[in-house]
Formats: sequence, C-alpha cells, structure tokens
Amino acid sequence: MIKAVKFVSVAVHNQDRALEFYTTALGFTIMTDQPMGKGLRWLELAVPGADTRVVLHTPSGQEQQIGGFSNVVFSSDNVAKTYEQLTARGVEFVQKPKKEPWGTSAIFKDPDGNQFVLSSAR
Repeated sequence: MIKAVKFVSVAVHNQDRALEFYTTALGFTIMTDQPMGKGLRWLELAVPGADTRVVLHTPSGQEQQIGGFSNVVFSSDNVAKTYEQLTARGVEFVQKPKKEPWGTSAIFKDPDGNQFVLSSAR
C-alpha cells in the first residue's frame, strides 16, 4: 500500500540558482546531487524535520511547467514568524500571512516564479 509522498518535483530554469535559494533562503539540505546524463543532474533536497523531499529538475520538453502557482503547500507551526524569517532572507511573498477560519497562510515564490503556499496546521 502507499505509505507516503517520497518527493515532489519543482521545475526550474537553473538548478544552481535554485539550489542556492532552496538551501540558503529556505534552509533545505542536499540529499542527492548527481549527474543524470547529458548535462542534467538529479538534485534532491530535504525539508528539515520532514520525510518528503523536493527535487529541483526540469525534464526536457517540460519547460512550460516553470513558474506560476504550484500545488505544493509547505507547513509551518507559525506562519507569521516564518514569513518574517524568510522575508529577512530575501524571499519574496506575493501574499502576506492571512488568517482564515481554518488557519493562517502566506504565498511566496522562488527565483523561477514558482509560487508556494506556506500554511499552518490550523
């Protein structure tokens, strides 16, 4: 039976630039960085404290997936505090923390314009 989501893939134009952002600004750690043939590489990152990994890779012919709103939602115990920390690291938010009946959320983007929700558990 399915037990978990192993990784999500984020399409990026430049893996080096994306790696810098995801490790320096977001605090992710490198799990795998290895060649994948013909100038490509498999770049898999870990989110601290989570089992799900993030892969920064764009398969040939899939460049149209880069940028825009993604279906990836990151969780935080304190969205407002995380917003302040990430903003101080240069992360651009397109929506500041917003309280809803179900919890708090904010939306940020990476250097390629991929947008992600940052959400509280409640």
